[in-house]
Amino acid sequence: MDLNRRDLVSGAGALALSTLLPTAATAAAAPFASKRPPAGRRNFTSPAVEAEIKRVKAKIVDPEITWLFENCYPNTLDTTVQPGTLDGKPDTFVITGDIDAMWLRDSSAQLQTYVHLTPKDAALRRLFHGVLQRQSRCIQVDPYANAFMKDTTARSSLPAINDATDMKPGVAERKWEIDSLCYPMRLAHAYWTATRDKAPFDAFWAEGMTRAVATLTEQQRLDGPGSYHFQRRDLSPTETLMFGGYGAPTRKVGLIHSGFRPSDDACVYPFLIPSNLFAVSALRMLAVVLREARGDTAGAAQAEALAASVRQALDAHGRISDGQGGQVWAFEVDGYGNAIFMDDANVPSLAALPLLGSADRNDPLYRRTAALAWSPRNPYFFAGTAAQGIGGPHVGMDMIWPMSIVTRAILSDDDAVIRQCLSWLKATHGGTGFMHESFNKDDPAKFTRSWFAWANGLFGDMILDLERRKPALLAATY
Repeated sequence: MDLNRRDLVSGAGALALSTLLPTAATAAAAPFASKRPPAGRRNFTSPAVEAEIKRVKAKIVDPEITWLFENCYPNTLDTTVQPGTLDGKPDTFVITGDIDAMWLRDSSAQLQTYVHLTPKDAALRRLFHGVLQRQSRCIQVDPYANAFMKDTTARSSLPAINDATDMKPGVAERKWEIDSLCYPMRLAHAYWTATRDKAPFDAFWAEGMTRAVATLTEQQRLDGPGSYHFQRRDLSPTETLMFGGYGAPTRKVGLIHSGFRPSDDACVYPFLIPSNLFAVSALRMLAVVLREARGDTAGAAQAEALAASVRQALDAHGRISDGQGGQVWAFEVDGYGNAIFMDDANVPSLAALPLLGSADRNDPLYRRTAALAWSPRNPYFFAGTAAQGIGGPHVGMDMIWPMSIVTRAILSDDDAVIRQCLSWLKATHGGTGFMHESFNKDDPAKFTRSWFAWANGLFGDMILDLERRKPALLAATY
């Protein structure tokens, strides 16, 4: 997320690094003291989540991994959710952490980690009801925006207010990113699958999904450039779009144009392949909810038809040679045959496709792609003395995102690989007890964002995944 994130988080420019190491005296007195807020100061407490923390902690032997899990897993509920009521219905606003705005992507990813517990907790279900309603409200305010204000009538109080685009009241930032619309579809499907609760999926929610499908369709640009354009006055070219704010030229092949990546960095070529793959899986998930929760066969068929057309275009235009006689997914293409291969730690990424239902983890095409992404063939793969991992242009070179290491562990079946990932994560939290946006490959005391709830939740997801798949790995020290 941006805003410009480089300035907002640091207050001092393009790659300000936090150094929040505890003092030696503090560390000696209580090396693994809880970093959670006191119970009375937590934003939301779920008995089901607290029971899950207790259950999983009992399976973890390494005291520092246990400490990280207990700090990270509930971080979204402890510090970022703001439940309430709006228009007589549940409403949940979710900030990202140290940026006081709600991203459609982050809010979905932050809550996804608790969805399996919703059948056990009525208050948690109400919280999900509220976020699904709020996401629909945001999409109805502006389906092209990535981030929103809590007050839907307020002007953005952030630097994005000066962007050359159609800034609407309630919008915090207006960077068009395909995944912003896909994540709420995925969250809705996960909630419906877990609960079979129809309450959130009323006509108001459905209107937001109708707008989302229409926007994704418009951004195929088969009938013109569409209504979205964006430009920002900034020294970094990743903050703006060329050609009047419409982006680089493309041949219209049925892929969906994205102005920006999930990192909030501008696309070089507008056909962002990981996000198009996510759109296919998310639209199919949406179709299930529309058909089963609402009986909306027409809406479901429309979502499925769009998914099918995008998938056909992906198969025709989204793959490139790996230089070794095989094929891999490209990162971005333009439809003319030009392509970029790289990967960015932000999800959807090429390495993380199975996390979103966008690829089978054992699919040879995915495996080749992920292996190439975790190699020097990817300019944003960094190997240092502290760890190895994938970063991205958003915070600069040599900065590894813990998100990439967590993703690698979740999608690996190799015990040695997973052990290495756990060791890296344990060694690179900079003494804070939380995951960060990024850390320097040689010095984990240099990191960005000390309060980044998405990364914390994904770490918790990894521990839950290992408890289910490979409990013996939690019964070890690192």
